[in-house]
Amino acid sequence: MSSASATPNRYPYQNQPTWSKSEKAIARTAFDAALDRELHQVVEEAKQKANQIKEPGDLWDLEHYLTERRKEINSKYDYRYSQLTHVFGRLLYEGRVSEEELRGLGEDKLKSIHSLADLFAEYAA
Repeated sequence: MSSASATPNRYPYQNQPTWSKSEKAIARTAFDAALDRELHQVVEEAKQKANQIKEPGDLWDLEHYLTERRKEINSKYDYRYSQLTHVFGRLLYEGRVSEEELRGLGEDKLKSIHSLADLFAEYAA
């Protein structure tokens, strides 16, 4: 009797795609650009909110906003290869990464990314 867990030296995530060196470079560039754009957006929004501070309570509202955005960004941007198709699916759905930036990834990964983007769109509807 043979099972996957009983087989020594077997890679535990066989359903996960393998990323070539060129795909890793494309993914890193797209990931970093999307993160940069989102962080720039947070900086601009924080500046606007800071300029509107009139009372001490407004200061804590800004702090709350920044804390929530940090948590959201930290959970969204996960650069583990096992998570990248999910990350890119979400980023594509949100418009934070473009089709052009993902060009060069394997068809298997692009199909998965598009399926996940569609799933995010269905969930949001």
